[in-house]
Amino acid sequence: MPTSTEHWRARAGLTASKGVLAPAPGEPGIAPLAAAAHVQAASDDAPVRLSRYAVDGSVAHLVRHVWIPRWRLPPGVVVRQGVLEYPSANLVIEAGAAAVHGPALGRGDERLDGSGWAFGALLQPGVARRLVRIPMRALVGGSVPVDGLRVRDAHVLVGDVRRAMAAGDEASALAAFEDWMRAQHLELDADAALVRDVVELAETDRSILRADDLARASGLGLRTLQRLLRDELGLTPKWLIRRYRLQEAAAALAESDPRSLADLAARLGYADQAHLSREFRAVIGETPRRYAGAARAQGVPDPRAPS
Repeated sequence: MPTSTEHWRARAGLTASKGVLAPAPGEPGIAPLAAAAHVQAASDDAPVRLSRYAVDGSVAHLVRHVWIPRWRLPPGVVVRQGVLEYPSANLVIEAGAAAVHGPALGRGDERLDGSGWAFGALLQPGVARRLVRIPMRALVGGSVPVDGLRVRDAHVLVGDVRRAMAAGDEASALAAFEDWMRAQHLELDADAALVRDVVELAETDRSILRADDLARASGLGLRTLQRLLRDELGLTPKWLIRRYRLQEAAAALAESDPRSLADLAARLGYADQAHLSREFRAVIGETPRRYAGAARAQGVPDPRAPS
């Protein structure tokens, strides 16, 4: 059974609604909570609290942000959540495990119950390759224990973070992690910087619909782009573009007044509505219409509404 940490590392790097999927009809989910994360983080009574922290500028080129969930669910209450993960890796420390986790190729479905906490750091694209001893394609859908990484004093980091988290001192946990990251003296080469730019383009430029588009926008040949993403992320240009298109589709379908599937397919660059429906169902496991109905029935907040 997936650990609760795997659930939270899957949500890292995503906005309040984008990438966090609506729960299936009749099942509880965390999507309504996700839209009010700032309220949850400030409330001791919230069953699920999620705090996110910007990191110090000295390590911002290595870490996108730190995310810290705490949960306390009544006996018998289970939260199941579907996600479409960010295309990078997370370093995650919890009470009983510590590892670097790669993204899943398809939809992630995680189970959360009982009580606990996790400390997660979403690494910038290109950073995980400098930490693990395996090819990045082997990390996709998998993980590497912290004590198997190419780092110094992993046991010190894990101990410091666990003590701080057990004491409820998230600021000290964050400071210990930042100090440890600085002490690693990681040197990123030109490929690491380039893959970060490529991922940002795929994430933000909605005119990029195909691998050729991403190659041109990146100033690279297609084969060079394919090799870069394979080596640095273990992924393909097609997967990267598809992931962001499906995140966009899921967010649009959760709107209170979603546009027609034909319009949505055209905006996202699909040949027609049928192509969007097939891809959506293949990855997310249900048709766009059923997904949209579930989102509204479960009270998933409109992604256009301010959080």
